[in-house]
Amino acid sequence: MRTRLRKLVELWVDLFARHRLLDHAGAMAFAVLKALVPLTLLGFALLGAVGQRRVWTETLVPGLHSHFQATTLHAIDAAVQRIFAHNSTGLIVLASLMTLWYISGSVRAVMGATNDVYDCDETRPWTVRYPLSIALAGAITVCAVGAMLAVLVLPALERHGTLGVVASVGRWLIAVALLAVAVALLMRFSPVRHRSNFWITGGSALVIIVWLGASVIFRVMVTDVLNFKTATGSLAVFLVLTGYVYTSSIIFLVGVELDELLRADTEPGRRGMLELLGIAR
Repeated sequence: MRTRLRKLVELWVDLFARHRLLDHAGAMAFAVLKALVPLTLLGFALLGAVGQRRVWTETLVPGLHSHFQATTLHAIDAAVQRIFAHNSTGLIVLASLMTLWYISGSVRAVMGATNDVYDCDETRPWTVRYPLSIALAGAITVCAVGAMLAVLVLPALERHGTLGVVASVGRWLIAVALLAVAVALLMRFSPVRHRSNFWITGGSALVIIVWLGASVIFRVMVTDVLNFKTATGSLAVFLVLTGYVYTSSIIFLVGVELDELLRADTEPGRRGMLELLGIAR
């Protein structure tokens, strides 16, 4: 058992170094962090456009009272109310375009990472890579915003008896399904060599499960541990956010590596994780 554990650690240390997973994760995280500002604006603009302002006033604001100083929270609320008060069409278009461009940069970083994992060179010209990355960014943005709206908007139905129970459980199922679609699209279309397994893979399951766990930890840190009323707390939330996005990128790349190792176990002439660990011959 100890020998297999040592082999497992050595295997993943070698994969991280050989495929430069941390470098790729950093590039992905940087692009996502840039996209968070327009994505947040897009989320508020959509809430105003669909008439769900109470999600901000009744769900989000009460949870922020204990973390922000009154003047800071008042300034944030005033900015959000200005978004709600004006025609949000222009903001939705601008925020969507900016989000699309930044997320497409992260997708191109994923392309480079998956090609390294598959040990293949990028042979697609930029006239193919850029339109493909923008298309994938659009699909991922729709899935991410849809998951966010499902988690935030559907609780408003919880007061309506049986429908409320369905909404309470269904919002998480919808969010997980949308995230699964986003992960599957990335794993399928980002590398030069398309994956044969599209919807359900061990790597995809790992990405979603571990990412949800990381999200819960991030939520606890933000809501119960950090205090934004202090200077150190305000700085810490940005450090935690950066760490969360960076960790999420690493989780995704580990899922891609795991899928490739498991696929190698099923192909003759290739050594996958199970064979390297001495579990399969």
